[in-house]
Amino acid sequence: MEARFDMMANEIAVKFAKRFANAAMVIHQSPLPSSTQELVSLRASQINGCGWCIDMHTKEAAAAGETAVRLNLVAAWRESTVFTEAERAALALAEEGTRLADAHQGVSDETWEAVRKHYDDDQIAALVALVSLINAANRMAVIVHQRGGSYEAGMFAAALN
Repeated sequence: MEARFDMMANEIAVKFAKRFANAAMVIHQSPLPSSTQELVSLRASQINGCGWCIDMHTKEAAAAGETAVRLNLVAAWRESTVFTEAERAALALAEEGTRLADAHQGVSDETWEAVRKHYDDDQIAALVALVSLINAANRMAVIVHQRGGSYEAGMFAAALN
């Protein structure tokens, strides 16, 4: 399957991508740990079946020092021992915030309490924004059939300069 549309070859799409990247930079520069950011982005992308974003976030996390064991276990984080309680809370929020149609009540009170226990208000703001942003990115990539496999760490940032 070929990509339907090259988002980086269209003026409007490039303008949008730059603003999207600016929003992502706010999250990236937040006090939310970068490892948590990559794990959350990876998990939402797995749920949404976004090969491009799975490729990107796996490679970015690995380049930042994340272990292969943890990356390989993100999809089964509940059945794994390699994630902290804080990361588990963030992954639960990512899943429930991504599967809104599946879990018609949205994010459970239990998950929200776990997030509140482990993160301060600035980190929570970044986490909520991140779940929203990665879901939007997943949808754009899936709509245009942007395929995974060719991403190189740092490539997206370089393309937007």
